[in-house]
Amino acid sequence: MNQAKRSEIFTRLRAANPHPTTELEYRTPFELLVAVMLSAQATDKSVNLATRALFPVANTPQAILDLGEDELRGYVQRIGLYQTKSKHIIQTCRILLEQHGGQVPQTREALEALPGVGRKTANVILNTAFGQPTMAVDTHIFRISNRIGLAPGKTVLAVEQKLLKVIPDEFKLDAHHWLILHGRYVCVARKPKCGACLIADLCEYKEKVL
Repeated sequence: MNQAKRSEIFTRLRAANPHPTTELEYRTPFELLVAVMLSAQATDKSVNLATRALFPVANTPQAILDLGEDELRGYVQRIGLYQTKSKHIIQTCRILLEQHGGQVPQTREALEALPGVGRKTANVILNTAFGQPTMAVDTHIFRISNRIGLAPGKTVLAVEQKLLKVIPDEFKLDAHHWLILHGRYVCVARKPKCGACLIADLCEYKEKVL
């Protein structure tokens, strides 16, 4: 795929959705961190249901520590892997208080040092909470990048690095959200909705059906 096509793809995505954002509900960087940690192998909808009950009760590292792991599990028990996630959140709260003054750090290294926080989660926080032009490659973005020819790669890291290289600077801040939403609702895994796709004529997917 050439750069003219890539630029036009993001021009159209921006025109259709000028201010994209995550579907996770949050008000602070810490709330976003907790929500993203809970979202692994879970839907944003299920996470939002849990955090709507949790955050009014405890939405700071100290408040969640005071709540305790057992009670935290009660709020998130309908989310997959909730026991491990609860443990990681408690450990993360302790580290934030002991090492970061209770604030969410703004560097990849510090974020990835937190229990349960990998590269993808760190990228989401850096991008969505702190406005850094990172690219958090989830299953949707990995699929789309390879399927339509935007940034093919055999690994998540390879796709992330290629996207950051080929996406024009003016689109980098929001590209992560545009691609996730496109993959979630249009370029879906089993049967992409090519007939409803606003970039279908730019797509290089050989099996697309218009």
